[in-house]
Amino acid sequence: MFSKLATKVAMKKAGISSDSFNFSWPDLNAGAKSVFGDVRNSVSGGDNDKSAWPSWMSARALPLTAQAWLTPPPPPIPVADPPKVGELTPLDRDRQLTFGGGNKVLVVFLRCVGCAFARQTFLNLRALADRYPQLTCIAVSHSSSEATRQWLSLLGGARSVRIVIDEDRAIYAAWGLGTGSFWYVMNPSSQVAGFKEKGWLGAAVAGDLQRTGSQPQPQLQRRPSSGPAGANMQSDPAAATAEGPATTIGNKWQQAGAWAVDGRGKIVWGGKALRADDVMNLDAGIMALGLL
Repeated sequence: MFSKLATKVAMKKAGISSDSFNFSWPDLNAGAKSVFGDVRNSVSGGDNDKSAWPSWMSARALPLTAQAWLTPPPPPIPVADPPKVGELTPLDRDRQLTFGGGNKVLVVFLRCVGCAFARQTFLNLRALADRYPQLTCIAVSHSSSEATRQWLSLLGGARSVRIVIDEDRAIYAAWGLGTGSFWYVMNPSSQVAGFKEKGWLGAAVAGDLQRTGSQPQPQLQRRPSSGPAGANMQSDPAAATAEGPATTIGNKWQQAGAWAVDGRGKIVWGGKALRADDVMNLDAGIMALGLL
């Protein structure tokens, strides 16, 4: 009973009506099943799940807030093991993240924009960037450039935090961040924390995108561009164009993480977030870098 109630509360906070998932499609192998059941089964299997959306069903016709709960397309590369303390930083496919040269870096991989836990993490990162000007702070978002820009404007801007857009989640995969299990998102701790949180902005971001006409273009690749958020907004030149639900405002099942990197490009702190509500202790990363 508690789980069902908490799930309904979480969906309501995300701007999803209780009947958003009340539809099914025929499955030749297993019979009819609900979309939410497919999400649970696919996500539990991780990014190796190869199931495809039926050609006759358009997931992109759903509200953006509902699409964020559906199983996303897999990233274009296999999900690696997360880097450990003492190892060199992973090399992502498009070389968007480079380290070394004496720069100390705190890099954070966000959940979907609109997520209250992503909001907490980003605000903590931005405060540290303001406090330590000698530190390079990077936030990686798998939401679209437009959605990330709208979200940042609601939070007062990126300021000195560098924003990297990774819509196809190739950088996430290189750093060992795939999709979490049903328990990763819907565990009691995350649901209770979500019930207490007031910073859910997903519906506001989706509404802004609809009003401005910034809807996803599934057949077009996004190219690097700078926008109103400033020159620190970078787009992935090889963003995904896969079928299935859009990740315009991100995906609820995407795992988050944070790492501190020293001036030689070596990991000194960090890892994958343990649960959806785990905002991680970024001050520990600052301490590992010798700045606190």
